[in-house]
Amino acid sequence: MSGSRIKTMVIAMLVLINIVFLTVIGMDTVADAQSERQALINACTVLQNGGITIDPSNVKTSGALRAMRTARVDEAESIIARTFLGITEMTDQGVIYLYENGERGKARFYSAGDFEILLYGGVVGSSGGALRTVQRLMRDMNLEASSLLLSSGQGHETVTAICAIRGVTVFNCTIEFVFRGGYLERVEGRYLSGIEIAEDGAEISSAGTALLGFLAWVRRESVDCSRIYSVEAGYHHRVSGSFGEGLIIPVWMITTDSGKYILDDATGEVWVF
Repeated sequence: MSGSRIKTMVIAMLVLINIVFLTVIGMDTVADAQSERQALINACTVLQNGGITIDPSNVKTSGALRAMRTARVDEAESIIARTFLGITEMTDQGVIYLYENGERGKARFYSAGDFEILLYGGVVGSSGGALRTVQRLMRDMNLEASSLLLSSGQGHETVTAICAIRGVTVFNCTIEFVFRGGYLERVEGRYLSGIEIAEDGAEISSAGTALLGFLAWVRRESVDCSRIYSVEAGYHHRVSGSFGEGLIIPVWMITTDSGKYILDDATGEVWVF
């Protein structure tokens, strides 16, 4: 048998092995998904038997979320400040950094990611609408939003950007953009920077496990809850140090007829959002 023919047979065998390997992985993935889906349905049945109505189709998962760490990054602050103020002078006031442009406004950043920007009249207009303007500004700030919410008051419009990481909502990380008379007047909220995986952080559990934990908490605390409207996996940001260190924890947002709740996936702790 010639060498070229042997080589062709070896390549064909390797391709066949890869196909079999990928098929097995695919079958395992489908089986895992079906198993998790059945566990969710079973958990919903338990809740309904316990007096809490829930539709499994209203449960939104986001894959294997893991705890992450955050840190203060000066360049991230500079990018945000330049988006609104252009060239600025920065003053270090300890854990507070102040950016100023005498013609455009000023920005103040705190160590944990909280910030506020005050703009002088006519600096940033809302041509094309407030929502479209905020979409552009978020891109310029290098920040991601899972949704933008528009509200109107007497003489002003407010767009609230709910921040996200790789498409996953960070429920308590929001930025408000306040427009008055067609111009942006104020921006304030919290952003995240220096994000990295926490090696000691476990992956988020299944939705079924989270719902059973929530049911146990409702019974233990005697909470008047009879219907769950939605369940969503996401993150919750917590400050852990005085110099900008923080944790991003996988959690479940559970919206019910008695209010919104956050369930800490790692500890099972539940609190009102």
